[in-house]
Amino acid sequence: MNVTLPTSGATGRIPIRFSMGGWGTLPATSTSTYSSPDIVFARAVPTPRECQRLHCVVFCMDSPGQITIVDWLALQKQAHREFGGRLSEVSDWDAPTPDTEWSIRDLVTHVVQEQQWVPHLLAGSTVTDAQRRIQPLGTDLRAEWRLYSLAATAAWDAAAPEGRVSLSYDTVPVIDYLREQVSDVAVHSWDLARAVGADETLDDALVEGVWTVFEPQKDTLAASGLFAAPVPLPEDAPLQLRLLALTGRDARPEV
Repeated sequence: MNVTLPTSGATGRIPIRFSMGGWGTLPATSTSTYSSPDIVFARAVPTPRECQRLHCVVFCMDSPGQITIVDWLALQKQAHREFGGRLSEVSDWDAPTPDTEWSIRDLVTHVVQEQQWVPHLLAGSTVTDAQRRIQPLGTDLRAEWRLYSLAATAAWDAAAPEGRVSLSYDTVPVIDYLREQVSDVAVHSWDLARAVGADETLDDALVEGVWTVFEPQKDTLAASGLFAAPVPLPEDAPLQLRLLALTGRDARPEV
């Protein structure tokens, strides 16, 4: 079994973080293609110098012989492109969305506000301290998205690989907060696309990455109160449909 890792010009051995916890390394080769025996499990978290930006690479060891590699920093940028593209097509801010309690204005406001938190929380602020620093949004939500999307992206790129983030429900590793944020923007990109009648197709790699976040939680998503009941779909349905179905969204074409 071979896998390909986005090494971004790294040399020596590349630190990797496993989705179930723990660290390891792989050799940086010119081909950046590896077989599973190349993985060496590490006993300690690598130093920031060793990690560089590669803390974003997560090996999801789904089952014996199956490894999924996700570059979450790349997916963060892709998710923001997806949302920004649909945002440019909004004409009626009061139109409904698949989030039944939200208008398009409400949906966009939520996503922009989530980006406002990112630089503060990644810098080590508590939720209470960050809340004091966050400014109310202006009326031009497109401009606010551009501003806070850029700020959040810069903060992610500079985030300390070994850092932890204080959230409202727990203190979590940086990578877990990143995965949560990418997933939120990706799903709401589809919501916005459905609301404005735009192309609903999300990037394949983005869908595959977010699937690794939601699928392990499939039995608890509805119970959390944050999602509607899953939509039943056949196992051979496209992955994007199955992903959105886990969140209670019926993404099949409207008739």
